[in-house]
Amino acid sequence: MKKENTSLLRRDSFQTLLSSLVCVLGGLIVGYLVLLFIEPRGASEAIFAVMKSFFRYPGSLKLKYFGQTLVRSVPLLMCALSVLFAYKVGMFNIGVAGQYVAGACAALYAALAWNLPWYLCLILAMAAGAVLGAAAGFLKTQCNVNVVISGIMLNWIMLYLTNLLLGTVKSPTSPYTKSLQGTNPGALLPNLGMGRFFNNERSVTIAIPLAVIMAVLIWVVLNKTKFGYELKATGNNYNAARYAGMRENRNIILTMMIAGALAGMGAGLLYLTGIEEWETTIASVPAMGFNGIAVAFLGGLSPLGSILSAFFIQYITFGGGNVDLQVYCSQISSLISSLIIYLCAFVAFFKFYIQARIRRNDEKKAAEAKEGGEG
Repeated sequence: MKKENTSLLRRDSFQTLLSSLVCVLGGLIVGYLVLLFIEPRGASEAIFAVMKSFFRYPGSLKLKYFGQTLVRSVPLLMCALSVLFAYKVGMFNIGVAGQYVAGACAALYAALAWNLPWYLCLILAMAAGAVLGAAAGFLKTQCNVNVVISGIMLNWIMLYLTNLLLGTVKSPTSPYTKSLQGTNPGALLPNLGMGRFFNNERSVTIAIPLAVIMAVLIWVVLNKTKFGYELKATGNNYNAARYAGMRENRNIILTMMIAGALAGMGAGLLYLTGIEEWETTIASVPAMGFNGIAVAFLGGLSPLGSILSAFFIQYITFGGGNVDLQVYCSQISSLISSLIIYLCAFVAFFKFYIQARIRRNDEKKAAEAKEGGEG
């Protein structure tokens, strides 16, 4: 039997790509309009600086900043994987920020206070995130507490607990934690010589391939295993999953555990590179967890799509730092990046709009065909 040809617009992957491009373009246009409103004379130069990102630098520096962009894309990707994994079981993991903070706390405290090697620090980071994720799942299944409410509360509890714990290992001359390089070099992730491809950037480590491997692994689990099928079945219809004999409460808790472990791993993969330290006086939850939501939706809630979207978001964020501060205030780079990230969350809306238009066209053609047959 001959396979029916499907138009490009009807393919789910193409719809996701088209929706993502519309959101990105919309974010850039809105950002440009904001720049025009604030100061028209530097708007064009500023928006091009954002789009060029690290490509505006000469060869050696371009490679260095390219490497740093990849490094900072890793936690974004892991947070996106955390969001989409929970979403498959019908949970909106707003607590990914707190799970990320828990991972940072465990990794840095184990490295600086206990002098543990990198692999144990990374495992503890995953375990800390998993515990926080399991707590949200437990509250949902056993106490019927909305996962959004519990996630938000756990975010702030974990933030202040982390500041308290890491305050014991901070530098005596600054609010930041001690440098891993000077305190416990064994806690730094190995680079396996990868840095030489990026102008000897020391922060380029095995974190990058590890994150890609995790994305592929999550895709396999969700799409090629019985466990992944049960998770998606639970998310699609909780009562039907129970009727079919699936352990729906266990699936929800286990899903939130895995989602938390992914976010915690993301924090470990960032801070164990030594690219930055934790600020113990920080008074707001890191944006990394919330940006992971935009990355997940920009990637079409696909683990593989999230790899590209995580890099793009970090690419734009880095480019936002190139805006001329003599023309605009220092917050303008964050504003432009935030506008683009915010509009990236509308991928699902545009995808729904495309599918609705296709359905209406199909119904119209079917009606016309029926009228022609009756005539």
